[in-house]
Amino acid sequence: MVFDAFRHLLRPWESVMSTSTTSIRRARPEDAGQLSAVFDEAWREAYRGIIPGVSLERMIAQRGPLWWRAATRRGRPLAVVETGDGVIGYAAYGRARGGALKSPGEIDELYIAPSHQGLGLGRRLFRAVRNDLGDHGMARIGVWSLAENERARAFYAGLGGTVVAQSVDRMAGALLPKVAYRFC
Repeated sequence: MVFDAFRHLLRPWESVMSTSTTSIRRARPEDAGQLSAVFDEAWREAYRGIIPGVSLERMIAQRGPLWWRAATRRGRPLAVVETGDGVIGYAAYGRARGGALKSPGEIDELYIAPSHQGLGLGRRLFRAVRNDLGDHGMARIGVWSLAENERARAFYAGLGGTVVAQSVDRMAGALLPKVAYRFC
C-alpha cells in the first residue's frame, strides 16, 4: 500500500544550520545513499552501548545503499525529511506487523540524523506519518522503542504515547528489553 498524503504538510522552515525549505515526501530509489548515511549516523548515536557492538556494526553494514534502494520499491511506505542539506531523516510505517501494539498502524522506524535532531523535524515527520496512516483508516498507531533508548522514549512520551506493552529482543546473546507506545 502506498500513501501520498504529504502534500498538505510541506511548509517552508528555517533551520539554524541553513535557510531552506523542508519537505516530507515519499522516498525514491535515488535517496538510497543518503538514507544509508542517515541510518548509519542515527543508529550509531542511538544504540552505541545498548546493542552489542558487533551486532550493531553488522546491522549497519547490512543496510547499505542497495538495501535502501530495494526498500524504496517495497510496498511498505517509506517517507523522508529533506532540507537544503539533502535527506536528513526517514520513517518506515504501515499496517501493524503484529498484535502486541493493539493498533492497526505502526511506525517501524523514525530517525533523524544527529546533526538535525532537536529542531522539531522528528515531530513533523511523526505528525506526517500519523496523518497519513489516519487518512487510511489507521488512526490508532503504535511504535516500539528499546527500553534503554531514553531519548526515543522521551520523544514518544512527549508526543502523548502511552506504554501498552513490553517485550524482549535477543541479539547476539544479549536480551534487549523494549517498550511499546500507542497513540490514539
